[in-house]
Amino acid sequence: MVRMVAAVAAFVAVLALAAMWFVGRETGGGDQFAQCRTSQVAGGTSAIGGAFELVHEDGQTVTDKDVLTEPSLIYFGYTYCPDVCPLDATRNAEAVEILEGKGDLVTPVFITIDPERDTPEVMKEFTDYLHPRMIGLSGSAEQIKAASQAYRTYYKKQAPEDGDEDYYLVDHSTFTYLTLPEHGFVEYFRRDISAEDMAQRVGCFVENM
Repeated sequence: MVRMVAAVAAFVAVLALAAMWFVGRETGGGDQFAQCRTSQVAGGTSAIGGAFELVHEDGQTVTDKDVLTEPSLIYFGYTYCPDVCPLDATRNAEAVEILEGKGDLVTPVFITIDPERDTPEVMKEFTDYLHPRMIGLSGSAEQIKAASQAYRTYYKKQAPEDGDEDYYLVDHSTFTYLTLPEHGFVEYFRRDISAEDMAQRVGCFVENM
């Protein structure tokens, strides 16, 4: 009888642990950033991000391991963009400033989708104006395409206007991606978020690293 009671107790304990594991998985218990997330990614966060090789604004070829050494906000755009990109990049820089005031260092990264015009020199002038720690990345058309595909972004060059081959617009997606060392991509932000809200959400991830 004693053995039977012990066996039943052990079985109940196993069931309880299994139930806790199941509930934990269903409520994000296995995700250390569950309380910070407000978006969902089809296929999970591992479906976005990855290795890339691009050209730093200072001229040297770099990889993601060289650039993403601390929490980073990545944006794909182009310097000749008339409105959206400057506004989004400025918002990202403001969020970084707010975080820095709280003691959290986050790197703003701007990857061009217009390598024909956005040379490293152009990128450096653009990023230095927005934030002293913003990193501008360019590269060949193939390198840019590979990085864009890794982050599942979209861009398409439009036909030149008024016959001027140097003046054209580029359609593109406008998400900002948060990556963390040792974790990779963890969250994305739409362009309607404010600098204050972005800083608050990024801060949650940084505090739970």
